Amino acid sequence: MTMTSHFPRLALRAARARGHGVVVTPTTDIVIEGYPRSGNSLAFASLLAAQSASITIAHHTHAPANVIAGVEAGIPVLVLIRAPEDAVIGLVLIKPDLTVVQAMRGYRRFYEPILPYRDRIVVSRSEDVDDGSEALIERINQRFGTSFDTDVTANSRSTRNELIEQYWRDRVGPGLPLLGRTERRPSEELDDDVASRARAEYLSAPASLRRRLSGLYQSFTEDLP
Repeated sequence: MTMTSHFPRLALRAARARGHGVVVTPTTDIVIEGYPRSGNSLAFASLLAAQSASITIAHHTHAPANVIAGVEAGIPVLVLIRAPEDAVIGLVLIKPDLTVVQAMRGYRRFYEPILPYRDRIVVSRSEDVDDGSEALIERINQRFGTSFDTDVTANSRSTRNELIEQYWRDRVGPGLPLLGRTERRPSEELDDDVASRARAEYLSAPASLRRRLSGLYQSFTEDLP
């Protein structure tokens, strides 16, 4: 999906055709997107579970086109970002057919096209989603003048966990990624050897690419609380 970043209409058509995530429509209330393994499921489920009324969320296409479509339509957009080394390693652990350099290029292709829209979206570090869900929803409300419910209760946390489990159970059919089915792992630490090799590959990747990814992360996060 990041390879089509220069062709946003094509990216969204492909997502619709393959059932890959949920794309922006005229009835969308908010867009939540990020590079894979950056807290997408948790942010989506946390916001949805906290609401007393039904809302429509565009999410999980992992395509910058969905972000840009949301911005251009005047829809609130939340973009999640994780430190590039951790995000890339997290992705190759669940997609062994994907090389570290390919995953690094995907990170660049996701965030570069939306950098010009940085001041028109809300950005959150992936690690800030869980404990700071209420504060994050409040940031969204303040930025866009929305009125999403912010009260994250024990009941909504239970609903959130059920929504996440349902999302993973439903990952069947034509929307499966081309590079093999994504297998959910209970913990990335289960593959310490694979993770160590992936980290070594990341550190041996072209320095220019590593610097670009670090620069993108800094650009998106430098003014976050």
